[in-house]
Amino acid sequence: MNQEPTPTLPKEEIAGWKTNLMRFAALALVILVSVSLLSLRDQVQNLAALGYPGIFLAAMLSSATVLIPAPGLAIVFTMGSILNPLGVALAAGTGAAVGEISGYMAGLSGRAVIERIELYRRLKPKIIQYGPIAIFVLGVIPNPTFDLAGIAAGALKMPFWKFLLAVWAAQVLKMLAVSAAGSLSLNWLFPQP
Repeated sequence: MNQEPTPTLPKEEIAGWKTNLMRFAALALVILVSVSLLSLRDQVQNLAALGYPGIFLAAMLSSATVLIPAPGLAIVFTMGSILNPLGVALAAGTGAAVGEISGYMAGLSGRAVIERIELYRRLKPKIIQYGPIAIFVLGVIPNPTFDLAGIAAGALKMPFWKFLLAVWAAQVLKMLAVSAAGSLSLNWLFPQP
């Protein structure tokens, strides 16, 4: 008695299905984090009262939102006027770098969606050509388009460690400028006798 073999999916189709499921899960996680942080915006600001660990958490949560503004720089500016600006910069920059992983993950998961955005199409050749240097330059300048750069890095499969190192260096430098400005503004407005 000959039995017909049961049809099975080729390994490529199984791997593609699993990859798409992981992409969808990562994108869903990024959206969930962004919406949650938007609804908890006031509580994020309260984290700064915990000192450096609170600044780390506030910056991480503020940077974890994708394309949704969060109060991270305002906290760094204020805390720079109270605590050591270098310590604030290190805590906030490290937290912000960890938070930017969400954009990278969104890029890994949503490549087809991101390729339709015009700004992505303009950033893509720069990130391909300059890699982590482009991420550093875009990250050091306070701008709302940096999330797209992180998404592009993920979509282009930039090595994670290169992305994270470039983001960390850029965020620490940016946070140092913001916290130093906060420190200087306090000293300018309220000079010590």
